[in-house]
Amino acid sequence: MSENYGETALPTRTFGWKDMFARPEEDPRSDGGFVGERDTLLGYLNDQRLTFRLKCAGLDAAGMARRSVPPSTLSLLGILRHLADVERYWFRKVMAGQDIPWRFRTDEDRDGAFTGAVPDPEVVAAAWNGWREEVAEADALVAAAPDLGAVHPDKGGPITLREILVHMIEEYARHNGHADLLRECVDGRVGQ
Repeated sequence: MSENYGETALPTRTFGWKDMFARPEEDPRSDGGFVGERDTLLGYLNDQRLTFRLKCAGLDAAGMARRSVPPSTLSLLGILRHLADVERYWFRKVMAGQDIPWRFRTDEDRDGAFTGAVPDPEVVAAAWNGWREEVAEADALVAAAPDLGAVHPDKGGPITLREILVHMIEEYARHNGHADLLRECVDGRVGQ
């Protein structure tokens, strides 16, 4: 049953399993227990990435592209595209020094990750593929780094790999909060 506020019918809130998106035995996220700084930072970043994937699970292109409230361009698809660009920027451009363009943002449209998030299955598939590629690149860069104090070899700082990892955890955590509300707007699904 939906509540109706004015002209807009809202979806009924539903829970996946208690207050979770997945049953404990099916949840791909860890339960902490990391040992050492590198494993802790990588573990929490990976869990944040997995949380975002869970928030998007099972949605079609229309659900992924559904915007929050006018005039906002915020959508799960927009966040996915933004996160691909953020992974690309911090790991490949800042840390590795690669001279590569943004995936979704342009000089003409700095908000392109969001404005280009349209309900087209091919756009959604391209976003997921791009995000997975950027995550794989980031993971490879981190694995090859000698330590968390590593900086860009030519620039010599001031941003260390440690700071980038902490920033990425914060970036995902903030957008996972957005994803909670967006998913609830799409189909009423709530959970951690």
